[in-house]
Amino acid sequence: MRTLQRHLKRKWPEFLARMSQGVSRYLDGLSQATGRDSPLPARLCGDCRPGMVYLVGAGSGDVELLTLKAVRLLQQADAIVYDRLIGDDVLSLIPAGTERYYVGKASGHHSVPQAEIGARLVKLAREGKSVVRLKGGDPGVFGRMGEELAALGETNIPAQIVPGITAASAAGAEVGIPLTDRGHAQQLRFVTAQLCREGGEPDWHSLARTDETLVFYMGLSKVAAICGGLRRAGLPNDWPIMLVANASLPDRQALVGTLDDMPGKLAAQPLPSPCLIIVGSVVSMAETSPASCLEDAQATLHQR
Repeated sequence: MRTLQRHLKRKWPEFLARMSQGVSRYLDGLSQATGRDSPLPARLCGDCRPGMVYLVGAGSGDVELLTLKAVRLLQQADAIVYDRLIGDDVLSLIPAGTERYYVGKASGHHSVPQAEIGARLVKLAREGKSVVRLKGGDPGVFGRMGEELAALGETNIPAQIVPGITAASAAGAEVGIPLTDRGHAQQLRFVTAQLCREGGEPDWHSLARTDETLVFYMGLSKVAAICGGLRRAGLPNDWPIMLVANASLPDRQALVGTLDDMPGKLAAQPLPSPCLIIVGSVVSMAETSPASCLEDAQATLHQR
């Protein structure tokens, strides 16, 4: 398996080039057959402009979940500024001569202040370099992208946003459940668990709905507060909750329970970070879903 992975990494740029050529030939043939120009792009390629910053989502960790545009920019950029959650498989796609700058952060341990990250992006762009700011998940979902856009805007540095697969989508796919479903949830809400800090908390009553799915980011250390807050606001004790750690990675794990018993389950079976918290009746679909890949991946799934 490792030999195959190394081979795929080495051949990935060649694969993209061949695929681009194949799509171009297909579209040319389609245009000739129909007598009309295809509305699709003729080539899977584009510019990586000097002096521009690309805010790129690296997805949930699985290198195969990167977008083609993200891969192209990683291949073309002069400099990559990347976060802690960017895995080695993704970093291996960056050519050897590309400048790399690590600006990773962990909960309570910010190795590089946010203002310094913005200043570095500005400096690299002013040097005439094409810059990829590589962020885990989607850059616009709890990724502090707004602060970096502000830093670039204040200095008239052009930017482009390239979305990625956010952790919530990867976690739902991992355990084989939809995040919305006509019979379970007509609404979906992403919440940062950082609101559960001492002295502040979310509006639990607005969150305690039985017709929506809640996904809490950055909440592994706040599970007891989340369960308690939702119960006090009116959700039943047996309301389903699931924790998914390292979604889309080989060492993924999940823990399924209720608002009443999840704090105890987590204490008995600790999970690593990063970890997503999914609350809602869609969680009950995991038990019978044919799309769950946890067992095949030999991940740990503790059923309630």
